[in-house]
Amino acid sequence: MRFNYAFQKIVDLKNNERTQAEWILSQAIGQLQTEQGHLAHLHTAREEMQDQLMSVSASKATISEIMLLQQYVEHIDTKIVEKNRHVKQAEEVVVDKQGHLTDKMLEEKVWVKAKEKAHGHFTARLLQKEQQELDEMATNRFQRTF
Repeated sequence: MRFNYAFQKIVDLKNNERTQAEWILSQAIGQLQTEQGHLAHLHTAREEMQDQLMSVSASKATISEIMLLQQYVEHIDTKIVEKNRHVKQAEEVVVDKQGHLTDKMLEEKVWVKAKEKAHGHFTARLLQKEQQELDEMATNRFQRTF
């Protein structure tokens, strides 16, 4: 006799939902890493421009060149502020998706535990039935000897 769980489709669905939540979290983490990479690139560009501004201001340069470099550094600063906001939003999305994954994992665990419990009951009933058959065979054999 084979165990057939009546709610197997729900267990499968919960497993698929958990897998999908893992994929979504993975995408959110990838987006966060991309944003962090862009932010690091902006910081590097700002440092390079700051160094260039220092070297230009130490040498003979026109005021307009220095102002142009300073404006570019300020532009990079605004981009850094904006990218920091994007990183913060991406972090919030990751936290949200982690919570969603946790919820899906708990839902799946509930259904898997219910299936395991049902399988335990099935096994116990099967063993009990086998034991009854063995007892009946022993009783019949014992009655035949008298």
